[in-house]
Amino acid sequence: MPAARFLDIHIVQSVPFANLNRDDTNSVKTVLYGNALRTRVSSQSWKRAVRKEFEVLSGNSTLRTRRIGEAVTRELAGRDWPQDLAERAGAHVAAAVGKFEVQLDDMKKPIPNHVITNAMIYVPQIAVAELADYATEHRQTLEAAKDIKKNGDTKASQLPKAAIDAILRSRNDVINLFGRMLAEVDRAGVDGAVQVAHAMTTHEADVDLDYFTAVDDLTSAWQDTTGSAHMGHAEFSAGTFYRYATIDLDELAGNLAGTDTDVRDLLTGLLTAFALAMPQAKKNSTAPHTLPHLVHLALRADRPVSYAAAFEQPVRPTGNSGNATPAIDALTAYAQAAGSFLGTKHLVWQGWSSPELKDLPDGLGQRADSLDDLLADATAAHATASRDGAA
Repeated sequence: MPAARFLDIHIVQSVPFANLNRDDTNSVKTVLYGNALRTRVSSQSWKRAVRKEFEVLSGNSTLRTRRIGEAVTRELAGRDWPQDLAERAGAHVAAAVGKFEVQLDDMKKPIPNHVITNAMIYVPQIAVAELADYATEHRQTLEAAKDIKKNGDTKASQLPKAAIDAILRSRNDVINLFGRMLAEVDRAGVDGAVQVAHAMTTHEADVDLDYFTAVDDLTSAWQDTTGSAHMGHAEFSAGTFYRYATIDLDELAGNLAGTDTDVRDLLTGLLTAFALAMPQAKKNSTAPHTLPHLVHLALRADRPVSYAAAFEQPVRPTGNSGNATPAIDALTAYAQAAGSFLGTKHLVWQGWSSPELKDLPDGLGQRADSLDDLLADATAAHATASRDGAA
C-alpha cells in the first residue's frame, strides 16, 4: 500500500432558509458556475467555524488580534499590577512586535500606552501569559520606561524584540493545521496543511428577500395607534451545498515534527469539526443546524481531487426528490469517472457515511455506519499506509 499524501473530504449538505455568510452589503454571496447562479459560503467563513469547533474539541485555543498589547495589560492587571504600569507593559510588548499605532480617544487625541499592531498577530492563547511572564521579568525596566505616545517609533519599546519574537513564533495544533501568515516576525510563517474550497450550491439558486417588521409592545397593548416600530428587509437563501477540503498529510507531518501530537487524534478532531461545524451568521433568526446528507473521505497518494466539476451542470430534482439525492448521484458518478480516468493505484482508501442513505453504487468505497466509524476507518487506513510507506 503506497503512503497517503492527501486526505480529501467531500460533503453534500442541505441548508434551509439562512444567510451563513454575507458580503459588504449584507447580501448572500453568490457565484456564477456552469452559466448558472449559485449561492456560496466563502472558505474563510466555513474555515473559521471549523477552526473554532476544532479548538473546542482539541483544547488548543488560538488568538488572532491587533490588540495583543491590551491582552497582556489585562493579564498583568489580573496579577495585581498597577493599571498604569500594566498598560505601559502591554504597550511596550505591542511596540516590540513591529509597526504599530497609538489608539485615539473620542476627540481623536492619542491615548498614551494604548497601542495596537499594524498587522494581525496569530498565536496560541497561552502566548499572552508567556508575554506577561516576560514583562514581569523586566518589570524594573518597564517602571523606568517612558510612556509610548507616538505612532510607529521603532525604538520606543524597552523590551528586546528577539525575545518577544520567540514567543510569537510559538504554535500549536491549530496553527500547524491551518497555517499562519505573520510578516512582522521573521520565521513565524507556517504553511497550512488544510486547504478549504468555497462551498456552493449544487444547483441553481435564487436569493430571497425577507420583509420584516418590529412591533412596539406598548403600542400593541394600548391599541392607541397603528403601524410598526421598524420595518426592513434582509437577504436569505436555501440550498444543497457541495463542501470540499483536503489535508496535505506531508505538510502536516512537517509542521508536527518535534511535537508529541497524536496524528490520529488530530485528524479525528479536524474531520469531526469539518463535518459538523456551521458558520454562525444569523443563527438566532434561522437556526440552520443541519447534518450532512453525505460525508465521503478519500486517501490519495498522488494529488487532491475535488469533485466540484460534478456540479458544473447544475442538478435538478427528479420525481419527488429534492436536490440532495441528485447531488449525491452526480457526485458518485463523477467519482467513478475520476477513478476510471486516473486509475486506482494512487487511491489508498475511501469510504463514506450518511445519516439516511444505506447504499450507493460503487465509487465512494465502503459505507460506515456512523461518522465516528468512518473517521476511525480513515485514520486507521492512514496509519497503515504510513507504516507500509515507511517500510
